[in-house]
Amino acid sequence: MASKLEDYRLPKHVKPVHYDITIRTDLEKLAFKGRVLISLDVLADTNEIVLNSSGLTFASTALTCNALGNELLTIDVVDDTARERVKFTSTSVLPKGSKALLKVVFDGPLTNSMQGYYKSAWQYEGKTSYYALTQFEPIAARRAFPCWDEPALKATFSIALISRLNTVNISNMPATSEDQLTPNSSHEEVNSFLTTEELTQGQWKITKFQTTPVMSTYLVAYANGEFEYLETTTVLPLKNRVLPLKIYTTKDSLKQAQFALDVKAKVLPLLEQAFGVEFPLPKLDTLIAHDFDAGAMENWGLITGRTTAFLLDPENSDLQARKYVATTQSHEVSHMWFGDITTMEWWTYLYLKEGFATLVGEVIIPDKIFPEWKLDSEFITDHLNTALKLDAKLSSHPIEVDCSDASRIGQIFDDLSYSKAASVLRMLSHYVGEDKFLAGVSLYLKDHLYGNSITKDLWDGIAKETGLDVVALMDDWVSKIGYPVVSVTDTSDGIHVRQDRFLDTGIPGPEHNETVWHIPLSILTVDAAGKPEKQAVVLDTREKTYALDTTKPFKLNAGVYGVYRVHYTPERLAKIAKEASQDNSLFSLNDRVGLVIDATALSQAGLAKLSSTLTLIDTLKSEKEYLVWQAISQTLSGTASIWRENQSVPNNLNAFRRALFVPIVQRLGCDYPTNESLDDKKLRTTAITGAAAAGDQSVIDELKRRFALRSDPSSIPADLQRIIYTTAVKYGGKEEYDAVFAIYTSPQTPTQKTAAINALGATRDPGLLQATFETLLNNSRDQDVTYFFRGFSNNYKVQRTVLNFYEENYDHFDKRFAGNNKMSYLVELVYNSFSTQADYDNTVKFFDGKDTSKYSYALEQSLDNIRTRKAYIERSTDDLVKWLNRWNSEKAAL
Repeated sequence: MASKLEDYRLPKHVKPVHYDITIRTDLEKLAFKGRVLISLDVLADTNEIVLNSSGLTFASTALTCNALGNELLTIDVVDDTARERVKFTSTSVLPKGSKALLKVVFDGPLTNSMQGYYKSAWQYEGKTSYYALTQFEPIAARRAFPCWDEPALKATFSIALISRLNTVNISNMPATSEDQLTPNSSHEEVNSFLTTEELTQGQWKITKFQTTPVMSTYLVAYANGEFEYLETTTVLPLKNRVLPLKIYTTKDSLKQAQFALDVKAKVLPLLEQAFGVEFPLPKLDTLIAHDFDAGAMENWGLITGRTTAFLLDPENSDLQARKYVATTQSHEVSHMWFGDITTMEWWTYLYLKEGFATLVGEVIIPDKIFPEWKLDSEFITDHLNTALKLDAKLSSHPIEVDCSDASRIGQIFDDLSYSKAASVLRMLSHYVGEDKFLAGVSLYLKDHLYGNSITKDLWDGIAKETGLDVVALMDDWVSKIGYPVVSVTDTSDGIHVRQDRFLDTGIPGPEHNETVWHIPLSILTVDAAGKPEKQAVVLDTREKTYALDTTKPFKLNAGVYGVYRVHYTPERLAKIAKEASQDNSLFSLNDRVGLVIDATALSQAGLAKLSSTLTLIDTLKSEKEYLVWQAISQTLSGTASIWRENQSVPNNLNAFRRALFVPIVQRLGCDYPTNESLDDKKLRTTAITGAAAAGDQSVIDELKRRFALRSDPSSIPADLQRIIYTTAVKYGGKEEYDAVFAIYTSPQTPTQKTAAINALGATRDPGLLQATFETLLNNSRDQDVTYFFRGFSNNYKVQRTVLNFYEENYDHFDKRFAGNNKMSYLVELVYNSFSTQADYDNTVKFFDGKDTSKYSYALEQSLDNIRTRKAYIERSTDDLVKWLNRWNSEKAAL
């Protein structure tokens, strides 16, 4: 075990205490130079210092030790490229308890890898310019400076940036000074970075920043470029402190950054109040990047993220874009405490920060600012159901997952670490009460200020506040793979429930069905007066019987806060559906959404018939709430995708979809009145999209008409932008394609650009599809490649052509994304839509012999998905065809 640990964790003979970092950025040569002085505590007698470094060229190194007279020691430097390490071996032993100082001068390129210290391009008035910024999470700080690149090895950082005069430097902390550099400059760093000629020209400056609190290397951030900013302030409640806030971007998009800045100003005080821990930094900035691998990043004091995460047109933005910007900004701000002040001990515990930021940052706090968005209800489809779909596969992994191999770290930034973790924490919060949950979190943070933590530390904080055995309640939810399905049957005096692990292939055999979870059942029923009441019980055994009056309506998992599926008998589901369809139903919006997503998953797993899901949907056709229709739309589009190659299904299924969505379109129309409810706004978008996907000609014609009038901005409402562009390309020719391509190359907003990319993938013309391939290969930003493949994935007519394109150009993508984790997303998008044994076999054959270590999870999950879809088709086609034929006959008879 010790040798295995040494393979992926650095030796602990020395510990970094402070980094003094100077970086010179040359945006003309697209390269940087650096010098780092690392102050070390020597914890054991040693003559070896091992730390991380990757892709850097060392110009010089030096080592001194106070116990050895601070004289330069003779050292040997060995680069371990495979493990991204460098070892300094001294001829003298550094004594335990002494202090050492390691100095390294180095060079590095500004690549477009979107990792480490990298370049990003932007255009303004026909000119292409560059700026540089950092992205260090999870293990890329080593690409920018030699360091102990592990979250537990915290230190303080003093950063100085040398750059050209016409650029702006920013970092985690505020600047303390900024001086123009000349031959007379007194800064000792200057001679290491600038020639006499450069100093004489006087076109360079040095910006120095305040020293940071102790922090992990992956949270260090700095940037250099021609940035502009918006600014405001906010008042923090614990000490009534006024905090300056800025948001930086390039001049081409500055006016679109105001909304994100406003959100930051609103959420920061709410988070400080909720956690009961003062925000410790003197400022909080956000930098918006044109090229960014992730969505956003919580660098302490300097949040970074892509344009779609922080920019929107204040005059013409759709609701989904506003939600995304608001929740992303809030998510990252919540990390300032949960992740930055208190940091996970190792990447095994990634979920501790990401699950929490997803729940608190995207639901609890934004809901206080935007209650009309119904974020708790939307969480069910956006996060809970997404996580449960992934976790229903044998190839899933626990929330708390071993990350001994560095290649696995990037792969666990997935729906399990974010959405399932958030779902589990949401379940706990609901069970103990949100106030006590947040109070327990506050205790946890206070006990681990500026330190590192593991799962038990969080459970201990919440247990201290609630008095509950939180470890017993929660341990299996984070340490074990999968989740349960609770099967419910009526008895003579109540209900009998049984829990088993849920797989999308059905109930597993004993070898995969060992876990018995502690499940908060939350049984909803009515009292003698007919009023709703909840029975909060925990199922901690395999099966149990509960007394209940089954002549009255009831439902398990009230509010859908539990992380499990509920399986009723067909007769009971029909009664629940009837009650759910009533205008004043006992069952809440959350409950009705939960019924749809559970029925869909159960039919796919073979635990219920697909026809029962369609009957449930048909029963709910008078539903008014958008989120229920969103769940219905996802179910029907998913079903259509699975049976896309079966000629006996699509026509009748699309007729059913049209019968559901077209009446809504006719009722709401295609315009967006200023003062209408958000539900009507979102329901209209969902209905129009669903009707168009189902081939309704009247809707298609209207969308094509609006695209033809695109010179008039009012013809394309922001909420219909995506479906209008897609419809124009799907049913149009070269003229429409070229018009959308022009939008892609010169978009007015980030969301307009992604809508155009998505639409380009909708073409069915072989020549235009090939043109899209060429653009993707030769004229697309790395961060946009997944948008192209997502567009292709919605166009079933071309998916085998796309498969061939991907496989023929595999080496291109593998090389292009060697520096980040994009290949995981591409594998998922390319292979997830297939459903035959031949598809499975061909996929296995294609990847045989390839190094799949950086996307092994995605590949295993895609193979599982092909098997699941194949089994679903074989098991349910007859049932689906019979139900559709019967529905069609009944409709014709009316």
